[in-house]
Amino acid sequence: MKDFPGTPGTVLGLALRISQFVFAAGSIASMATTPSFFNFTAFCYLIASMGLQVIWSFVLALLDAYALVKKKVLHNAVLVTATLSLAAASSSAGITVLYFNDLGHCHFGEECQKYLISVALAFLSWFPISISSLIMLWLLAAG
Repeated sequence: MKDFPGTPGTVLGLALRISQFVFAAGSIASMATTPSFFNFTAFCYLIASMGLQVIWSFVLALLDAYALVKKKVLHNAVLVTATLSLAAASSSAGITVLYFNDLGHCHFGEECQKYLISVALAFLSWFPISISSLIMLWLLAAG
């Protein structure tokens, strides 16, 4: 099986996992610092899915780091949480659009900016997830 950048156990694979972790953790941190995010189901769903993404990405980053240290390239099919993360980001974005565009304003003040940042970071975490998903699909097709 041919090795190419981004496969598990490579430097780019490790970079993808770390970026997934950082963006998901940033999304959680931004949302968790607001006092009333738990009043909105979509925001709770975002926190839950980003929490799973943080754990998953961290474990995969450790696996990639271990493979790099041992000089092994991993070619196992690894499942990703892309669909869950995208669904949570999309539902949270819908609530954010409702506040800012449909209602014309957000009366929560500083919380609204944190909501926007959290949703933006959730979407940013999805980009490296989608790249990882495509690479894994490519590995499955090449195998």
